[in-house]
This record gives sequence, C-alpha cells and structure tokens, in this order.
Amino acid sequence: MTTGSVWEWIIKSVVIVFGLLTGFAYLTLLERKVLAKIQVRIGPNRAGPMGLFQPLADAIKLIFKEEIIPSRADKIIFVLAPIITVIPALIILGVLPFGGIITLFGRQISLSLADLNVGVLYITAIASISIYGIVLAGWSSNNKYAMLGGIRSSAQMISYELALGLSFIGPILLSGSMSLHDIVAAQKPLWFVVYQPVGALIFWIATLAEVNRAPFDMPEAEQELTAGYHTEYSGMKFALFFMAEYIKMIAVSAIAATLFFGGYRFVLEDQYPILGPVWLLGKVIVLLFGMIWVRATLPRIRYDRLMAFGWKFLFPLALANVFFTAIGIVLEKLWLIPLLTIAVFLGAVVMVGISETRRWRSHVF
Repeated sequence: MTTGSVWEWIIKSVVIVFGLLTGFAYLTLLERKVLAKIQVRIGPNRAGPMGLFQPLADAIKLIFKEEIIPSRADKIIFVLAPIITVIPALIILGVLPFGGIITLFGRQISLSLADLNVGVLYITAIASISIYGIVLAGWSSNNKYAMLGGIRSSAQMISYELALGLSFIGPILLSGSMSLHDIVAAQKPLWFVVYQPVGALIFWIATLAEVNRAPFDMPEAEQELTAGYHTEYSGMKFALFFMAEYIKMIAVSAIAATLFFGGYRFVLEDQYPILGPVWLLGKVIVLLFGMIWVRATLPRIRYDRLMAFGWKFLFPLALANVFFTAIGIVLEKLWLIPLLTIAVFLGAVVMVGISETRRWRSHVF
C-alpha cells in the first residue's frame, strides 16, 4: 500500500461524507419546496434568495438550541443513540461506484471508494445497524411514547427487511455477482428494471419503511406518540436523527439507481467518464422526488396494516419474484421474468382488493 493510495482513500472518504452532509441540508429545502408546490402553499422564501439559506438558518438554530437530558434517562445510551443512528448512513455508500475510471493530474482514479466482491452483503449489513440507535433512543429516554416508537421501529424492520433482502437477489442473479461494480457493468445495454420491475417496486416500497418515510413513519407518529423515539431529544442530538433520515434517503436512492437503473451509466458515459457521477446524481434526484411525492400524497397507514402488508403481500411477492427470476435465467429466456412477475403482482393486487372489499362490507353491514 502506497502513501498515494492512502491519501486517495482519505480524499474520497471526505468527498463522500461532505457530499452526503451537503445533500442532507439541501434535500430538506427541496422537500419543503416540493411539498409546498404540491400542496399549493408557500415554502421557505425568507432566508436568502429563494430561501436558499434556510438549511444554514436551521443548522444555526439547532446548534444554539438548549439540549436537555431527562433526569431519569440512561445518559450514556441517550447520548450514544443518535451517533449509532447516523454513522451507518454515512458509511453505507463506501462500496457504491459513482463512476468509472478518470485521469486526473496524470493519475488514473476510480470513482468509488472500495470494490468489495460482497458489496450487496455489506449494504444489507450496514443498513440494519441504525435500527439499534432508534430502539436505544426510545429505551434510554425513559419515556413511554419514545419506547413505543422504538418498539414499533424494530417490529417494522422485521416486517420489511425480508422483502428488502429478497429484492436484492434479482440483480445478483442477473449479474452473477454481489459486487455493485459488476451489477452496474451487467446493465449494458438494458437496465435491470426492465427485467425486474416488481423487484424494483418492492425495493422502493421497503426502503420507504427503511428510512421511516410516509406512509410508513409509524415510529415518529406525532398524532399518537408526540414524535416517537426522539420525543426527548433536542438541539444537535435531534439534528443527528434528522440527518440520518435524510442521508439514508439519498443513500437508498443511490443504491436503487445502482441496482435497477444502470447506476452511473447513461449516454456518452463511455466517452466522457466524468459524466458518470452526473447521471447517477440525476437518477438519485428523480427517485428522491418520488419519495417526497409519496409523502405529500399518501396518509400514514395503520400500524397493524403495515405489518400485514409486509408479511402477507410484500414477502410472498418478493419470493415469487426470486422464483421466476431463477426460472427465466435457467431457461435463458429473460423476457419471461417481467411477464410472470407482473402477472403475479396484478393477481396479488386483485386478491387484496377482494379481501379488503369483503372486510369493508362485513364492517358496514
């Protein structure tokens, strides 16, 4: 290992962390602007031109806000919980390829931090760690509402993590590798979303629950839990939970773009490798807009309905997707995969519709 390679890793790490922190700040502004447009109201427009300094104003407010630790709280765990939550969000993109290889200052530089041959396994492992921070935050607060939020988060994770893990298997089977670099390379000329439309949908729905976004934000349900697991947090400790949620939004969007939408690959990327990060950023922004749109449109579903949705709909559908993907690969007829999986998906939707209609009629009549 040379000194140059060590400095290259350090610089890449700093760039990734700085990019995520900057993205978190302005994603909050983007969300508030988009929500305002969708809901026909005025968003932030006071701090700076077009409200562009609003994230800076929010940061200054949180830095100087008084931090209170409840007298009966477990103080050590109470302080550590936000850190445990935010660190996985910052390191999860360490194996993600942001582009190909570029030449800079006479040196060839790979636009990724690390190329693990088990990159997908690394992502699934890291993504599950932050749940400990949420559960510990609820428990250490010595607050019943916070504790309920933490318990909800752990039960919710069990419901969607199985479907989320199975949604990774489609791209792995199609590429024959768990390396994200190989998965991106295998998506030429067709993105995997063409063969895995249902897998991509399952992944996207499960990641909404992963980042506690509406309509799956039960751990934070303010109408029921007065803010949930972070009820007792204020100042920068609350900001860390806030930061973890929005950074994970960026991270899961980047992972979705890599697994199903070609990653950094798009037009002219082979001739101009510097375009790779630009295309990836564009895909991430589109997926983030989808997350914000869902929040603006759909109400929070009931907690027990989320559990039933995860176990009775998403999980069987994810298993069927893996099964038909394997059949298509064995028969060497990949065009069968989307046809079969979409047919199963539509059949499942019809069955759920019939079941819900019967349930509604039984309650009404």
